[in-house]
Amino acid sequence: MTTEAIPAGKTVLRLKRPEDAPEDYAWRIDEELSALDATTPLKQPYALFLRSYEESLQYPSPWSQRFAIDTLDGKHIGNCMCYDINLDYGEAEVGIMIGDRAYWNNGYGYHSMVGLVDYMFTSTSLRRLYLHTLEWNLRAQRSFEKCGFTAVRTTQRYGYKFIRMELSRDRWSQIRGEKLAELRREQGGMATTLLPLPEDITGSA
Repeated sequence: MTTEAIPAGKTVLRLKRPEDAPEDYAWRIDEELSALDATTPLKQPYALFLRSYEESLQYPSPWSQRFAIDTLDGKHIGNCMCYDINLDYGEAEVGIMIGDRAYWNNGYGYHSMVGLVDYMFTSTSLRRLYLHTLEWNLRAQRSFEKCGFTAVRTTQRYGYKFIRMELSRDRWSQIRGEKLAELRREQGGMATTLLPLPEDITGSA
């Protein structure tokens, strides 16, 4: 896992740290946020949550990469992750949550997802990223479509209906320059030089 911050337009993705625990706990017990994530609010006392939280940071899973989402001035506003990483199949699932409502509907989630997607495709040999979003959450689906994801089918999980959306490495290579340039423009910066996508040693999607 990278130890460097990942620039993502109006946001910065960084490694999770113990100081994130209070915000993460507040978001996990929030009923509205839980509904958007198709989960139930956490009922665990904070002390127990913190103990397991610190253990997960000390012993991270090799099959997932978790990042905090910060604003450019260092405010923690959410999280994103890539999990169920399967290098044999060349695919992994991604997820994102902007927990701080003050930053909803202002492009922070979009910028963060573009940054996550680009990092995963430039730092690994993954050929496909996918996600599941609730069938009724049209706002999220539009945001993911803007990132380049395409709806492929409806699935049933845990009693909820989800739309599975996918983005291939090949498709990302086609739209990458446009997406990163857009983030730089919205941030107010100059266009950046693109890193080459690593060669896919197992074939294209």
